[in-house]
Amino acid sequence: MNEVHVFNAGPCFLPQEAIDSAIEALKDFKGTGVSLISVSHRSKEWEATMEECRALWKELLHIPDDYEVVLLGGGASLQFLCVPMNFLERKAAYLDTGVWAHKALKEAQGLGEAVVVACSKDRNYSYIPKDFEIPADADYFHVTTNNTIYGTELKQDLDSPVPLIADMSSDILSRPVDVSKYAVIYGGAQKNAGPAGVAFAIVRKDALGKVSRYIPTMLDYRTHIDKGSMFNTPPVFPIYVMTETLRWLKGIGGVPEIHRRNLKKADTLYAEIDRNPLFVGTAEKADRSIMNVCFVMAPGYESLQDEFMAFAKSKGMVGIKGHRSVGGFRASLYNACRQEDVDALVACMQEFAKMHA
Repeated sequence: MNEVHVFNAGPCFLPQEAIDSAIEALKDFKGTGVSLISVSHRSKEWEATMEECRALWKELLHIPDDYEVVLLGGGASLQFLCVPMNFLERKAAYLDTGVWAHKALKEAQGLGEAVVVACSKDRNYSYIPKDFEIPADADYFHVTTNNTIYGTELKQDLDSPVPLIADMSSDILSRPVDVSKYAVIYGGAQKNAGPAGVAFAIVRKDALGKVSRYIPTMLDYRTHIDKGSMFNTPPVFPIYVMTETLRWLKGIGGVPEIHRRNLKKADTLYAEIDRNPLFVGTAEKADRSIMNVCFVMAPGYESLQDEFMAFAKSKGMVGIKGHRSVGGFRASLYNACRQEDVDALVACMQEFAKMHA
């Protein structure tokens, strides 16, 4: 049987060290004799894990002291609503770069005025809009930094005249970020930070408390900051695996080192797409994501799509089918994806091209 190479768009491929530690914790959590999924979230052992998890986030991203990290259920989709609940008073502004950005916009429009400052739907979200103007009278400006479906990425921390809020579900911890430029950074863990089942929000505390509306208790960031993310029972298993994943990231050299690795992986695959006559990328080169590489069969070779998919599967490639909105193929190169996985995919593409030369 071929070695398996996992390119799933989410849940992500996790470090083996985190998986192995989770297996042991499921049997016995920190020598308590109790399984991780049965441990009291009020025990000193669990509280120490929560504290370590938040501390690792702060260390890895150099999060300033006036921010807090909260760990929540509901995924990024619930954060689409939490953001306008906590920040929308008069008007919000959104950059529409794909399906998830549009879903976030829709939740804000359900609570008040939310305007689109720029949109790339005209070319099926294959690029990041440029030269837009952020309205100075907006309560906040929302961006989705990486678009998993379309393979585009906003690679700079923008300067914004209003509080900047970002969904970084699929590129958090993959590259350096200047957290001080943001009022909130949020996302689901299941791309780079851990398994599905927990979301993170990095919140500047003095940005809260500015809206006049009633905020439901569970949707109020202040609730979770005040209670150390334990207002209700936290999702202990995903948080534990997240902690072990962050430990792994710190151990290999942190965000600068993983960014170096991620750039190399992406460069390797994009170079093959651009060289190989059978394939073509779908995103504009300047905006190509280093996390989600989207490509299709080149003109004249469209009939080979299903054959290549079957061939790639026979070579151990998992999760490379493209989203229906784009078609073709998508290889997600999240942090724990290895260079050897990318090299194997490139070799697979080269072998297939020789078969059809």
